[in-house]
Amino acid sequence: MRAAIIEAPGKVSVTTVPDPTPGPRDVVVAVASCGLCGTDLHILQGEFAPTLPIVPGHEFAGEIVEIGSDVTELAVGDKVAVDPSLYCHECHYCRIGRGNLCERWNAIGVSKPGGAAQFAVAPVANCVRLPDHIDVKDAALIEPLSCAVRGYDVLRSTLGAQVLIYGSGTMGLMMLELAKRTGAASVDILDVNPARLATASTLGVSRSAASADELDTPRGWDVVIDATGNAGAIQDGLGRVAKGGTFLQFGVADYATTAVIEPYRIYNQEITITGSMAVLHSYERAAALFATGVLDPAVFISDRMPLESYPEALDRFKAGQGRKIVVEP
Repeated sequence: MRAAIIEAPGKVSVTTVPDPTPGPRDVVVAVASCGLCGTDLHILQGEFAPTLPIVPGHEFAGEIVEIGSDVTELAVGDKVAVDPSLYCHECHYCRIGRGNLCERWNAIGVSKPGGAAQFAVAPVANCVRLPDHIDVKDAALIEPLSCAVRGYDVLRSTLGAQVLIYGSGTMGLMMLELAKRTGAASVDILDVNPARLATASTLGVSRSAASADELDTPRGWDVVIDATGNAGAIQDGLGRVAKGGTFLQFGVADYATTAVIEPYRIYNQEITITGSMAVLHSYERAAALFATGVLDPAVFISDRMPLESYPEALDRFKAGQGRKIVVEP
């Protein structure tokens, strides 16, 4: 089969590799679409993946073409979306229900071969069968949506909150859509890219701007979400949280990124600083939300490219062009 391979830091190619074989409780998925994500850039930089080379792609969906000997829940021909999370189910964090913090955490497309290929193997437990009305080529959006759902689980948002989101890329826009559905009184969004702000306006953002200084909110925002991982945005966002408010680190920052906090202000104003890591008990709910039309794929997916163009797709994503970029093997 053909697959994209991150061979070494900064080096990616598309080549021929052996077809995958399922274990007893695995399925083989013919990948219909695979989304690109900031995590893929971190892997390309030599972060996250324990060893290289690796077939990337943790956001994917497709049709089952082969099942393992002990699989009874799904059948060849079923359309599925795949939760990439692989937990050990044995460590302390798995035992207390925090699998996304697993001490032996792995993920399809991060530390195990992923969906940037014609075929990918996944445990049957990680597959969610899709209803007939969903176009499987759109269903790569379910994985990032499940991360956004996890983010709102962490926030435990209250009705009537004023929300500020840094970043109007795919993840920022997903957080916008969920904020509107979790009872936010207003949702403002910041981005230096005018095209991305235009998309946010299309989706019904309350206000949009390149800088929070352009928005008149003297008391700050009840909820501030960083969906960029950018040090400058994070630092600015920490200063925009209202008294009693919450800052959520949702974007994936480089390992070396740092920010300065003011401990007295956190104490005196009862500010909460928290984070949201990947997926936790949220993939099935994201699939259910997606089936109801919570996201418009025509808005969220800006580029559909062939697998052979995976290196170019990464370059386009790295340059901040488009919204969600998917490859279609």
